[in-house]
Amino acid sequence: MKIVPSNHVQVSVPDNCQLHELEIWSSCFTAVETGAKPFDVRANDRNFQVGDALLLREFNPETGAYSGRIALRWASYVLPGGFGIQDGWCVLGLAEHPPLPAGISDTRLW
Repeated sequence: MKIVPSNHVQVSVPDNCQLHELEIWSSCFTAVETGAKPFDVRANDRNFQVGDALLLREFNPETGAYSGRIALRWASYVLPGGFGIQDGWCVLGLAEHPPLPAGISDTRLW
């Protein structure tokens, strides 16, 4: 594990993970936080990969300001453009926990 400082918090992520700090509109943030929206549609300008850490920062587009609320999610799936998704965009599956290390399949042992 490594500690990665973002602009506002320190996040602990596995060594092989990339951390992406992303803004997310308030209406979507609440849905992600409650688990009602376990995905996000994004421009794939960061080459998202399964296992990437996503630090979501709530953003109000009307005021142009961040609320200060954050949520850490993990990319559990990446559906790239070309399969019903416009090229250059992707759908990210969002998980609340990081992927298990290689060789671990039972979390009771981890």
